[in-house]
Amino acid sequence: MNTIKTETEVSLKKVIEIVNLKKSFGSQQVLKDVSLNLQNGENLVVLGKSGSGKSVLIKCIVRLLSPDGGTIQVLGENIGTLNSDRLGELRQKIGFLFQSGALYDSMTVKENLEFPLRRIRKDLAENDIKEKVLEVLENVGLTDSLHKMPSQLSGGMRKRISLARTIVVDPLIMLYDEPTTGLDPVTSDEISSLINDVQKRYKTSSIIITHDIECARNTANRIIMLKDGEVYQEGKLEEFEKSTDPLIKSFFK
Repeated sequence: MNTIKTETEVSLKKVIEIVNLKKSFGSQQVLKDVSLNLQNGENLVVLGKSGSGKSVLIKCIVRLLSPDGGTIQVLGENIGTLNSDRLGELRQKIGFLFQSGALYDSMTVKENLEFPLRRIRKDLAENDIKEKVLEVLENVGLTDSLHKMPSQLSGGMRKRISLARTIVVDPLIMLYDEPTTGLDPVTSDEISSLINDVQKRYKTSSIIITHDIECARNTANRIIMLKDGEVYQEGKLEEFEKSTDPLIKSFFK
């Protein structure tokens, strides 16, 4: 039932490579020559204060926003040159967990999870769809929520279901936009643990956008900090925690 990864995609060392990315809104330059890469199998945390360009960055990766300059290679393809059909095919390999969760309020949890399977995995029989839905619900610890409506779920449960809907189609890449925002510390830790579980279970490569230092500590294999739309620092968690730089110290208190 898993999505078949091509030999090229499996062998890639860099699943995302961004070079000199620029993005402005009117006179406001949000991203200024940002260059970074996502290694195969890693969790890359992108830190920064509000307005530093974090969310704009990952929206450019899936071309929800069109960059003003630079290049973005995703799974070996330049997304800026893809036609709409090929872009759609590539997006099917990328899971995007929106900050809001973006569940369909008029659908049950079951219907929310079935929706992307029916749209993307048209080869699956009904029994396979049922099995896959139950599998991802079990993986996020919410098998008893199958027939609930999103309005009946707590904030943490909505986030879990949103994650289940994202991984149900077996993406190669995961993009998390502030996955712990608005959650209490205990639930935030649970979501961070799920991010690590997804990485191990589904062999995903992930970019995690956050300003939550505990989330960064719990999930990061590597960290990049943005400041004013530019890469300010890059390294391992230990390097950030030992830094004497005032800005970095203000995050890692």
